[in-house]
Amino acid sequence: MPAPISAEQHRLDREALLDAAESLFYERGVRAVGMDEIRSAAGLPLKRIYSLFATKEDLVVAMLRRRDRRCRASLAEHVERLDDPRSRVLAVFDWLGRWFAEPGFRGCAWVNAHGELGSSSPAVLDEVRSHKRAFHDQIAAWVEAAGSTAVEPVYLLAEGAIVTAGITGDAASARDARAAAEALLR
Repeated sequence: MPAPISAEQHRLDREALLDAAESLFYERGVRAVGMDEIRSAAGLPLKRIYSLFATKEDLVVAMLRRRDRRCRASLAEHVERLDDPRSRVLAVFDWLGRWFAEPGFRGCAWVNAHGELGSSSPAVLDEVRSHKRAFHDQIAAWVEAAGSTAVEPVYLLAEGAIVTAGITGDAASARDARAAAEALLR
């Protein structure tokens, strides 16, 4: 009988699996990636993978949840280094522009997952909705702190810029959305 897996090894295996899944799912799509590819990329046996996540759907949800925490933390760090509330709102679009210009940018992971699985997976749909609510609330806090009531338009500008950049591959949508947000904040 093999030795039990330590808590640290469990954490390392889980992170390696999530790293591999996120990279492959974001690059190629969830349905296009098989579990054997994930196994190879993570360097883990399938039995170990299924002991960590019982289904591919569970793996997708965990990957989206982890990506949400990381992305929104990065956004908050970028925005909250500024003191001026209005500048904070506009910094959202600067952060988006940097993200859109990254090599391998393929749009919003949550919109992509929703497009592939949202109608057939209540768990994925719940995770996508949870992320979108949290992103909305994050933006709302900054817009309200700037003394503006334009929460919904600013949020929609951010979401629209993300979708547009994902489709066109052009980071200019962040700049254009920033200019529109600036006009709304005046």
